[in-house]
Amino acid sequence: MSRGLLIVDVQNDFTEGGALGVEGGAAVAERITEHLHAHRDEYALVIASRDWHDGEGDNGGHFAVGAEPDYVVTWPAHCVAGSPGADYHPALDTTGIDVHVRKGQGEPAYSAFEGTTDDGRVLAEVLQERGIADLDVVGIATDHCVRASALDALEAGARVRVLTGLVAGVAPEPSAAALDELRAAGAEVVHG
Repeated sequence: MSRGLLIVDVQNDFTEGGALGVEGGAAVAERITEHLHAHRDEYALVIASRDWHDGEGDNGGHFAVGAEPDYVVTWPAHCVAGSPGADYHPALDTTGIDVHVRKGQGEPAYSAFEGTTDDGRVLAEVLQERGIADLDVVGIATDHCVRASALDALEAGARVRVLTGLVAGVAPEPSAAALDELRAAGAEVVHG
């Protein structure tokens, strides 16, 4: 069994200046790239997820249409498929990524485990096929998609480490609560 790295939603719309920009998002993109360059040989597989929402409609109620977003269930339009906001942040070096996962295609999706690869597989299937039992999770946002992805990785049977130096959250309190929840669920939370 081997270790994998899951990079969650390091996209333009989730970094400073984006539709749902997270403070520190660009710096996290840079640090993940540095981490990959320094530790690529420690990972048998590197996966990156992206929100990839439909441009039309409300994406199953995920986008606030004709109303103000509540930032709990409904959100402003973000990461629309093919738009610059859906692109990986330019500071993230994508050359070391083996598998790309797109999630939220027409529906709400927070976890990378809800998405599919370019060939239609789900992430749990990819991890099993590649013998990945240990998974480091990094990315944006700690209190939303990182949290959901790490919980689903635990549910899929992986031993999970969240590298706190390589995540950025929307707000300090919910991010700390998400990390506490992940610890309680069995994840190892380390600086990394």
